[in-house]
Amino acid sequence: MPTTGTGLPLREPRTVVKRERILADCAAGHTDGVAWTLRGPPGRPIRPKSGSVVGYPHIRSPSTPRAFGYGSSVAQRPLRTRLRLGVQLPEVEYLIRWPELAAMARRAEDVGFDSLWIGDHLLYRGVGPGGDETRGPWEAWTTLAGLAAVTKRIRLGPLVAATAFHAPPMLAKMAATVDEISGGRLVLGLGAGWNETEFRAFGFPFDQRVARFEEAFTIIRTLLREGAIDFDGQFYQARDCELAPPARPGGPPLLIGSNGPRMLRATLPHVDAWNTWYSDTRNSPDGARRLNEMVDAAAAEIGRDPATVERSTAVLVRLAEGTGRLQGGYASDAPSPLAGTADELAAALLAYADAGFDELQLVLDPITEASIAELAPVVERVHAAASG
Repeated sequence: MPTTGTGLPLREPRTVVKRERILADCAAGHTDGVAWTLRGPPGRPIRPKSGSVVGYPHIRSPSTPRAFGYGSSVAQRPLRTRLRLGVQLPEVEYLIRWPELAAMARRAEDVGFDSLWIGDHLLYRGVGPGGDETRGPWEAWTTLAGLAAVTKRIRLGPLVAATAFHAPPMLAKMAATVDEISGGRLVLGLGAGWNETEFRAFGFPFDQRVARFEEAFTIIRTLLREGAIDFDGQFYQARDCELAPPARPGGPPLLIGSNGPRMLRATLPHVDAWNTWYSDTRNSPDGARRLNEMVDAAAAEIGRDPATVERSTAVLVRLAEGTGRLQGGYASDAPSPLAGTADELAAALLAYADAGFDELQLVLDPITEASIAELAPVVERVHAAASG
């Protein structure tokens, strides 16, 4: 009987997903003719679904993407009827306690925001007004579970979850659980991570992050979409692994938070959405449009219709009380924030829709319950204008 790398027996011989084949096919954009298969629990092989790619039953073919709007029933991306707005909750701006965080989430839902987002980070050094403090946020997944329980309508997710911080099967398990608690409102944002300080402090390898991400991404998406995988890679193993209970049919929508060419090649055949940060767009629709065109080209290169990939970006917004939003240092050269009256802010945000974006995550300065409430007329104007 075959065994895992630890000597534990597997219950049944099965074909193992080999890392080299996955990476070769991702890099080349191949979507058919592969020799390996995935198998489900013993006696229940996974068979390709209608519209799936030959040999990759868990991958939708470019002609049958997940419907736009994160899981609606239509088969193609419709004309945009509304620009969606989300808000990123506090990270290390100040020490926030759970009652205040929960109140912010409920206020965002009441105001009409479409989504809530939290960063997945553990530790920053060299931050604070003097650049000499150590700060860290609360853990992302336990926070998301709490937010899922205290809200009813609003979608929520990590922006984005670092796959290196958890064993990939465990991350899939946590995502399925939060999605269940929320009633199917999770959007699973994924990335490779970038902050070396927290990797070193918490004992996660920082080398070969993209290669590690490629293996983790294969395990996570397969478990969420198909329920089982037998995987033997260079960095990760998931031998005879199943999600029980399973995720909802098709799993939560997947979002990739990266602009890297290799990351896009590995993920665009599979994800529902792409996201970028405001420092990468210089906090402007023109900068966002240039990155959008890059994603168009990357999708076309691997044979996917670019119109089937949702687009979102973070946008920095300063309100009257803002003094500069303290963050963890992804980009020290911060661009100018958007500011102005409700009409001016709404017009500035709608310019992103004209640049091809479907959703914006607002990074507010200051980020308080009062500032979220202050955005109510902006949310109303954006939703009304984009659907008018």
